[in-house]
Amino acid sequence: MKKIDTPNTTTTHSPKPEDKTKEIVGKVMKIVVPICVSAAMIVWMLHKLNFHQIWNIISHDVNYWWLFLVMIFTLLSYSIRGIRWGYQLRAAGVPDMPVAAESVSIFSAYAINLLVPYLGEAWRCVYVARREKAKLSTVVGTDIADRSSDFVMIVLILGLALIVANPALTQFFDKYQFGRDIEHILDKWELWVGIAAGIGIFILCDLKFRNSKFFKGFNLSLSRMWQGFKVIFTMKGRWTYLFLTIAIWVCYFLKIYLVFFAFPFTRELLVNHPGYAFGLVPGLVAFVFGSFSMAIPSNGGLGPWNIAVMYALMLYGVGHADAAAFSIVAWSAQTFMTIILGIYSMIYISANKRKESKGNMEP
Repeated sequence: MKKIDTPNTTTTHSPKPEDKTKEIVGKVMKIVVPICVSAAMIVWMLHKLNFHQIWNIISHDVNYWWLFLVMIFTLLSYSIRGIRWGYQLRAAGVPDMPVAAESVSIFSAYAINLLVPYLGEAWRCVYVARREKAKLSTVVGTDIADRSSDFVMIVLILGLALIVANPALTQFFDKYQFGRDIEHILDKWELWVGIAAGIGIFILCDLKFRNSKFFKGFNLSLSRMWQGFKVIFTMKGRWTYLFLTIAIWVCYFLKIYLVFFAFPFTRELLVNHPGYAFGLVPGLVAFVFGSFSMAIPSNGGLGPWNIAVMYALMLYGVGHADAAAFSIVAWSAQTFMTIILGIYSMIYISANKRKESKGNMEP
């Protein structure tokens, strides 16, 4: 019997040219938009200032020993965050990692975020999943929960600021046009009705189109976030997790508070104003402003963070140029340490890969 050749019905679908174009445009925009945001805000911050005056302040009025401490607390905050994440990962079934590897995952993430905002979060999930041969979805779930616990801390810190620094926050809404615009928007009942209606419509669409690609992905992410967050309350070492969370945010606060000691105009806030609690109150306001500015996509907060901290200091009588110099120096000290830790992470990861390759080659 003659064998009849049948055509191969298995076909591979190569990406369409328009899909490739969208992917390339998307990647370019992730890089270009944050750079533009950072550049625009820095230009806006400096356009009315005398740059030579700012440079003179930075060159002659800074006690750089305090910035060394800022860098130390930058290192501590990242290391503690890595250790804390390790508790979540183990509770989710991911094998135990060395403390150095846990820390490196965070060092690298923050260094990558300097180039492309939020990309570092994806990188650290892939790094851990590949290193420990764990499910990426599980690791992503713990990362989402990790950030969720940070959101809870930000809300609590904001509540504390509203209690102890209410006069300064009220002044922000009264003194600056930007603050008045925010207050005017928040006072509109139409805004809150629109938000409530939008949430209601979204929930109805979720119930109606639950099987669509978008809502499947959304609900999966929501489920991962809940599963990762829920494990915090049942996992072994949850009180240690809580302690580490507080320690992280204390380090974050100290990274900006210690800079107050580096400048003469902010040292005055520490000793000449008893109501400021040794500068803790203005430090808290600057910290809150800076924390919320990180929601704006930029390279490591460059631009939005500087402007937010600058406005916070001006509420306490710090001059425009002085506040700008403070924000530039504070951001630079943290960023310099982040770059150093990023370089260390590259060396650590490369050394471990060579070690693993050598071990695989041995009989």
